[in-house]
Amino acid sequence: MTAGPYEVLTMGRVGVDIYPLQTGVGLEGVETFGKFLGGSPTNVAVAAARHGRRAAVITRTGADSLGRFVRRALRGFGVDDRFVGEVPGLATPVTLCEIFPPDDFPLYFYGRTPIAPDLVIREDELDLDAIRDAEIFWVTGTGLAQEPSRSSTLAALRARGRRRHTVLDLDYRPMFWESREAAREQLAKALPYVTVAVGNLDECETAVGERDPDRAADALLALGVELAVVKQGPRGVLGRTGTKEARVPPFPVEVVNGLGAGDAFGGALCHGLLAGWPLERTLRFANVAGAIVAGRLECSSAMPTEREVLDALEEAADAGR
Repeated sequence: MTAGPYEVLTMGRVGVDIYPLQTGVGLEGVETFGKFLGGSPTNVAVAAARHGRRAAVITRTGADSLGRFVRRALRGFGVDDRFVGEVPGLATPVTLCEIFPPDDFPLYFYGRTPIAPDLVIREDELDLDAIRDAEIFWVTGTGLAQEPSRSSTLAALRARGRRRHTVLDLDYRPMFWESREAAREQLAKALPYVTVAVGNLDECETAVGERDPDRAADALLALGVELAVVKQGPRGVLGRTGTKEARVPPFPVEVVNGLGAGDAFGGALCHGLLAGWPLERTLRFANVAGAIVAGRLECSSAMPTEREVLDALEEAADAGR
C-alpha cells in the first residue's frame, strides 16, 4: 500500500454485511445469503478507491475471523488497512437486512452492544499526522455515539484545524443513540471543526433542527461549514456554499437495494472535490454513483468506477437528445 498522505482518509464504523440473495421476503423466508464488507465510512473509502483515489480507513474489528475478512476485503479493494486494529474480547459486528424494493430495507445490527469495536478507537492510538495530512478526512455522526470513539473523533477533528475538505457525514442512526436530542448535542460539538457537512433531511433535522432543505443548508453554513450537502431522496440533492448553489435532480434507477447509495455518493463526492470540479458537476456525478449502487444488491463491491459513472451520464444525455 502507498504511504500517506492519503487523498481520502475515513474514520468509524465497519462490519460484515449479510444480505439475502432472495428479495421481497422477510428473513424467515430467505434461504441463501451473501457476505460483504460493510460500514458507512468503510464503504466511502472503498468507493473513493474505486475512483482511483489513495484511501484508508481508521477503524477497529474484533480479533476474529470476520475481522480478518474485513482486512482482506479492504486490501482487495485497494484501501490501506494499516489503521485497522483489533479489540480483544469483542466480536466484529454483523449487519443483516431485508430487501423490499423500492424503498424498504430494514437493518438488523448484531455485535454492536454493549459496544462495537469501531467505537473503541482511542485518542492515543490515532496517527494525527496522517489525519492532518489527508486531503479529505471523513468522519460520521455514529462515531460520536459512544466513548472512547466520541473523544477520539473530536480530537482528530481538532488536529485537522478546519483544514479544507474536513467532512462530517451526519449519519444519524436512531438505534445507536438514546434520543435525537443526544445526537444533536454531540453533532453540535463536531460541526465547528468541519468544512463540509453531508446529510439527508432526517439527519439535517437531527443536527440543526431544520427539515426544510434550504433552511437546513443555511443553518449548517451559519455554523461555519463551507459546503452543505442536503440529500432529498426523490427530490434530488441541494449543495450550497456561501456564494454558490447547485440543485441536482435524482437519477432514475430501478432500485434493488438502497442501502449503499449514500456511501457511493460520499466516495464520488470526495472524488469530485479532489478533482476540483464545479459544485453542480460534482453533485451530479455523486448522484449517479449512488443510483448505480442502488440498482445492485451489495454495497462495497457494488461501488462503480469513474468510467461507469461517466458512461451512465453519457447514456442519459444521449437518451435525452
